[in-house]
Amino acid sequence: MPGGRPRKNIDQKQFENLCGLQCTQEDICGFFDICSDTLNTWCKRTYKMGFSEVYAQKRGSGRISLRRIQFRLAQKNAAMAIFLGKNMLGQTDKVVHVNADKDRQELRELFEDVKNHAEPETDEIPE
Repeated sequence: MPGGRPRKNIDQKQFENLCGLQCTQEDICGFFDICSDTLNTWCKRTYKMGFSEVYAQKRGSGRISLRRIQFRLAQKNAAMAIFLGKNMLGQTDKVVHVNADKDRQELRELFEDVKNHAEPETDEIPE
């Protein structure tokens, strides 16, 4: 009869779902009520890799699910469509002035024209 404590039960599907939800190692250990060493040992026994490698692999499913949800939302939600356009397609709503100096000069000329064509001020009351 081997000595030591009995192994903690770690459900593989639950573990993978937690990774997909981007839970931290601390979160996962808390969920299963285990320490990080126990989790790492379980990962090595189950996946032949340490926690970090397994996590990097399994968290991808959560990212894919999130993208899928965002794309569905973008079909009905303009704000989500704009967000995805800016973040994934590099779109922007910024106005870029190619020739700001020319724009300033045109504004100065416009103000001068307005000033030159304005009626002189007078104290007389119009009839």
